[in-house]
Amino acid sequence: MPVGTLGTVKGVSATQLADTGAQMVLANTYHLHLQPGEGIVAEAGGLHRFMGWNGPLLTDSGGFQVFSLASLNRIDDHGVTFRNPRDGSQIQLTPERAIDIQMALGADVAMAFDQCPPYPASESDVEAACQRTHRWLERCLNAHKRSDQALFGIVQGGCYPHLREQSARAVASFDLPGIAIGGVSVGEPVEEIHRIVRQVSPLLPQDRPRYLMGIGTLREIAIAVASGIDLFDCVLPTRLGRHGTALVAGERWNLRNARFRQDHTPLDSSCSCTACRHHSRAYLHHLIRSEELLGLTLLSLHNLTQLIRFTTAISHAIQDGCFSEDFAPWQPGSAAHHTW
Repeated sequence: MPVGTLGTVKGVSATQLADTGAQMVLANTYHLHLQPGEGIVAEAGGLHRFMGWNGPLLTDSGGFQVFSLASLNRIDDHGVTFRNPRDGSQIQLTPERAIDIQMALGADVAMAFDQCPPYPASESDVEAACQRTHRWLERCLNAHKRSDQALFGIVQGGCYPHLREQSARAVASFDLPGIAIGGVSVGEPVEEIHRIVRQVSPLLPQDRPRYLMGIGTLREIAIAVASGIDLFDCVLPTRLGRHGTALVAGERWNLRNARFRQDHTPLDSSCSCTACRHHSRAYLHHLIRSEELLGLTLLSLHNLTQLIRFTTAISHAIQDGCFSEDFAPWQPGSAAHHTW
């Protein structure tokens, strides 16, 4: 799911986004509440119409901002009080308020409000965050009234296996339409992410979507899918694009490098994105070195297309019975090369 925090995937229009093959987009409750405000979005007919996106939408609850904006907030059992980074005013986000905002935004999937602990954190602090997350989930469910909107819960537990198991079983007991694994990619070693996913995913319902929050690197996606994960989101493809980096055949290419200056071949001849169909590496190099906005948009579109191609190829490989954790469909000897 490409990340459109403020109702836009940075530098990319909704029409361009659809052309990448993206099926679902993520937006953020906290940031949309600050600007333009959920009332404005509701007046426009909901977030789909406001941003011009006809596909499914998921809104994060603002729970990640409890972690990422820790210096601006205060947490208690009632909720979280933030200091508005725009004007210094106080904003209180509770489970009920987070759900009210998401119902007004009108996304297809709303996320429960949770407490995402940092890494590292003590076992007692992580356990307290888990217990609070579970209590807040119950309050979210009581507040949620939209029958046309699915509410997903979030498993926490940090890097403590017994807390992860307790949280997974607690969240699964609510019989939700989908469950996410949160609290990863917050500074822990990447092997810890793999361990957490391999432990938690089998504990979640097999007939409901399982969502790994904040992950967008190819190796981690493949390993997580092998463990049963269905949904991913990450700012990585557009962030790399804005910094002049392209994802090509599992590698990261810095288009600022002089080796591309006179390279008039497509960025990736196997890719159908606008950048690869209509422009050369030399032209992209020129745009990036000239700091032209078009270059950042083209690389973002390319990177988004690469991740959508990758996950689509995984789907085909699963159907063909040739998927594995080391999935690399761009390699000529790969059993899934025909899908790439």
